[in-house]
Formats: sequence, structure tokens, C-alpha cells
Amino acid sequence: MTKKAEKVVSDYNGYDYKKIFWEDADRKYEDMADRLAIRRLLPTEIDKFADIAGGYGRLAEEYLPRARHATLFDYSKTELAQAHELYGDKIHTKAGDIYDLPFKDNNFDALIMVRATHHFKEMPAVVRELHRVLKPGGIAVIEVANKRTLPKMFRYWFKKSDVNPFSREPAHLKGVDSDGFYNYHPKMIEQVFRDAGFQINKVLSVSNFRSARLKKLFGTKNLIRLEKGAQKALAPIRFAPSIYYRLVKK
Repeated sequence: MTKKAEKVVSDYNGYDYKKIFWEDADRKYEDMADRLAIRRLLPTEIDKFADIAGGYGRLAEEYLPRARHATLFDYSKTELAQAHELYGDKIHTKAGDIYDLPFKDNNFDALIMVRATHHFKEMPAVVRELHRVLKPGGIAVIEVANKRTLPKMFRYWFKKSDVNPFSREPAHLKGVDSDGFYNYHPKMIEQVFRDAGFQINKVLSVSNFRSARLKKLFGTKNLIRLEKGAQKALAPIRFAPSIYYRLVKK
């Protein structure tokens, strides 16, 4: 048996993530960029589907038309209660531990996990659990918080930050969150996927223009037009804040 992973879980119980993080902040561009990627990577027809660490079900509109049975999993019961208010019986909700998912082996045909990896110190353990609950041939769409972005490179080169974006170990950004805010090098995370038994099928570069200045200059609609072309074109260089992977369980 493997040693139990050291847990890092940000507790969103009692926190209105929907209102505070998404509605009260200027994150329409990021939301739309996520949706573009999911539409491109998720299968069009799914029997059993899971949204892992899916909060209040922000992305439910993207997968409910594709899935016959959808399960929303999260640590926060507050977020899951909000999801039930929004979607009722359209989504089955389940609370639990990402390091010990409360699902049987080979259970789902597809799953997503978006805007969650930055909370996980022990990514290999998380990825093994995702692999375990997928059926053979199942699809996992996973968004990863990227360590190797251009802004991080410039901050490192000009000694504004001691976080080395070129090293492969995870960066723990304690200035953002002392408990859990991790960024990952693409080569490191891609090896984690392969070691767990996944095949990398597609990669997208997402939120390529995540900048308050760019939003003010160009507006969300214009940035999304640029984003549509950039997600595929910039994928090979892996420079965006979010890297999306479509993985297939071997």
C-alpha cells in the first residue's frame, strides 16, 4: 500500500465562491475561456460523468447537455448545497476527500477537474485517484495551474520573484495562500499523468490574455475572439496560466 498523501485542502465551507470570486470580480473572460476549452475537449455524448472539485457547478451548462448522469464532487458542502439550489436533481452531489474519492473503480466514462490543481500538493496521488474512478478508455479533462508563464519568467529574470519557473518541482505560492496554492511545470505534470496510466490526447493553452490591463484595453468579447485562435496555436509552448489536458485512461 502507498503512504497516505499529505493533504492540502482549501476549505470553502461558509464561503460564497460564486458571488465573491466570480460575480463580484472581473472574471468573465476567464470563465468564457474555460468554457471554450471544455467544449473542445469533452466528448459530445457521455453516460456517467463527474465534475471533480466542481464547487457550485459553474460549468454545469457545458456538460449537462452531454451527460446522461452527472455527479458533482467537492469538499465544500456549502458549494454543493448551492449547486443543488441551482440545478436540483439534474446533478447528483457528493462531498468528500480528493485523495480518497468516494467512488468505485472504473465508475465514470468522463470527468473534468478545473481550477483545482493549485490546491493540491500531492498531485500524483490525486491523479491516481482520477485514473482509478475512470473506466478504461475514459476521458479526463484536467486544467493545471501553470508554473512556466511569461510573467513568471520576467519576474524571475528581473529578480522580482525567487520562484524559478524553469525548475520542475511545484511552486508553493505562500504569498497567495499559505495552505495551498501550487503551480506546476508542464513537463512535471505530464510525467505524472503518464505514470498514473493516462495517455495525453490533446492539449490547449487557456486564459492566454489573463490581464486586468488587457481587459480594460480590449474588452472581454475581443479577448475571447483572440482566445479562440490562441488556445490551439499556443498549446505547444505551454505559456498560458492554465493548461488544459484531454487524457485517455489506458
